[in-house]
Amino acid sequence: MMRLLFLIGLLSTMPGALAEPVRLIFDTDMGNDVDDLIALCMIHSLQKRGACELLAVTITKDHPQAAAFVDAVNTFYGYPDTPIGVVRGGAAREAGKFNLLADKRNADGSFRYPHDLMSGDQAPEAVELIKSILSRQADGSVVVVQVGFFTNLARLLDDAEARALVAKKVSRLSLMGGAFQTVNADTRYLEYNVKVDIPAAQKLARDWPTPMVWSGYEIGIAASFPHTVIEEDLNYTAHHPLKDAYYLYNPPPHDRPTWDPTSVLYAVMPERGYFELSPRGIVTVESDGATLFRPTKDDKDRHRFLTMRPEQAARVREAVVQLSVEPARVTK
Repeated sequence: MMRLLFLIGLLSTMPGALAEPVRLIFDTDMGNDVDDLIALCMIHSLQKRGACELLAVTITKDHPQAAAFVDAVNTFYGYPDTPIGVVRGGAAREAGKFNLLADKRNADGSFRYPHDLMSGDQAPEAVELIKSILSRQADGSVVVVQVGFFTNLARLLDDAEARALVAKKVSRLSLMGGAFQTVNADTRYLEYNVKVDIPAAQKLARDWPTPMVWSGYEIGIAASFPHTVIEEDLNYTAHHPLKDAYYLYNPPPHDRPTWDPTSVLYAVMPERGYFELSPRGIVTVESDGATLFRPTKDDKDRHRFLTMRPEQAARVREAVVQLSVEPARVTK
């Protein structure tokens, strides 16, 4: 009963229909970790509430099943026409542990998770898609969420037209990357998203023209996803992509850190008190992939990172859980 009352109170503070939903571009390395999928499920739940509008998903994992799986998830949630763009010549080309669900079929030969994008080879290149999407948005109206490698957004900066569009159309970048606190006694923890494509991370940190808020490795660790949710709360339908993918990636009992969902939560609800922010400053990506933050007194400096008190971690965990397991528009 106490948990039920807590959840009712939590949900009552979450946004319903908003006059101006947050317009998102979601850049992900879908397939490398299941937290990307948790983040995408959250986005669709928030979209259903009217809190955000998913303009596009762009993918930095260079395997054809990644785009197909993203399309299957979008379709599962009732958004089959969400544009999808892909990296070409990306840094990570292995299949991943759960993108194969895009090809999973039922006994009658139909797809377990219906979709019509069969391969990333059929999808547009990510930079061109982002340019096209941004060109049609109002100035300062788009929030970009990056939870994968830095490749797509760094390449966006190589295109003068695209960079001008970013500066004009994007209000902020919320990204999962780096580490800004000591991790297991390591003061120079080399976080995965950064070290896979260090040159791209260096370029983005140096040249991205809008405010950037980093969710470091330590944030997701502090608000891990309870595995009992996967086992118990997704049985409203015969098959759920999050449950299937979680088991394929690392089955329960295993609490997965919420690295990527924290960037989504901040992107859509930055004023809800889920996180605190560091002072303004500059993040530098060093040659080994370490992220060095230097605070400054210049209000124009565009980098900050998330911090989180223990009581906030509990709120973040519960918000991620409720948003990621909220029933999709599906039938049994």
